[in-house]
Amino acid sequence: MKIVFITIALLAIAFAGIAIKIWAKKDGKFAGTCASQNPYLNKDGEPCSFCGKMPDEIGDCDSKSKA
Repeated sequence: MKIVFITIALLAIAFAGIAIKIWAKKDGKFAGTCASQNPYLNKDGEPCSFCGKMPDEIGDCDSKSKA
C-alpha cells in the first residue's frame, strides 16, 4: 500500500510541475514543440503536421506559419 501512495504522490508532483510550467509561460504554450525539427525523430525529412515547417526551417512552431 505504501508503494501506491508513493506512486500517486510522484504523479501528482509531475502533473503539478507541468501545470506550473504551462501557467508560467506566456499564453500557456510550450516553445519549440516541433518534433520535425529533431533529426533523430524525423529521418524522412517530412514537414511538421502542425505548422508545416520543413526540418531545415529552425524556429518556434506556430499555427500562423502553416501554408
